[in-house]
Amino acid sequence: KMLWLYGLCFCVCFLQDVIVGILYSILILFFFLPALDMIDSFNLTCRYAPLIIVSIPLALAIFSFTLDTWSTSRGDTAQILGVGAGVALASHINQLVGLMPDLTPDQLPLTVPVLTAGLVCAAMLRFVLGVMVLVAIRTLMKAITIPLVCWVFRVPSLNVRKARQHVEVELPYRYIVYGTMGFSVLFLVPLLFTYLKLS
Repeated sequence: KMLWLYGLCFCVCFLQDVIVGILYSILILFFFLPALDMIDSFNLTCRYAPLIIVSIPLALAIFSFTLDTWSTSRGDTAQILGVGAGVALASHINQLVGLMPDLTPDQLPLTVPVLTAGLVCAAMLRFVLGVMVLVAIRTLMKAITIPLVCWVFRVPSLNVRKARQHVEVELPYRYIVYGTMGFSVLFLVPLLFTYLKLS
């Protein structure tokens, strides 16, 4: 009986979390929707955008947490902000170099291509190659970033798991590694596909 009550309480709490999350998202959208075009235009065209794209999420990651004990939510927040910053920075550079231009009205609506064996093979090749590149970049960035951040903040790096629980290591490590991943997904991998004529 207690287990049933516990399960019911969990479901109710979970449902409340979902409802509050949806309402909170609608509230944020209500305030930011009118400004989205202006923010998007700034991110894509302003020459100072890269500095702001990188620094504001980094500041949010650093100053949003003042926890007495280690928590995974701190690193997760830095990771999410890093990915967002990486994607925004990649969008800015894509616009600058014309890698992924916006579609013109005469190119719309898009048509679904005929599914052929060649198209499926090309899609699978792109997927496998993209994943391999991203795994390699993540591995390389982790191998470089953790010892470097530990060295900068004078945190012993012999036990990497313990070192990552220090806020001065965890936040820059997560932000840099996953910011690079976000940047790679939207800029480096499509650039590689263009170079290999796989786009």
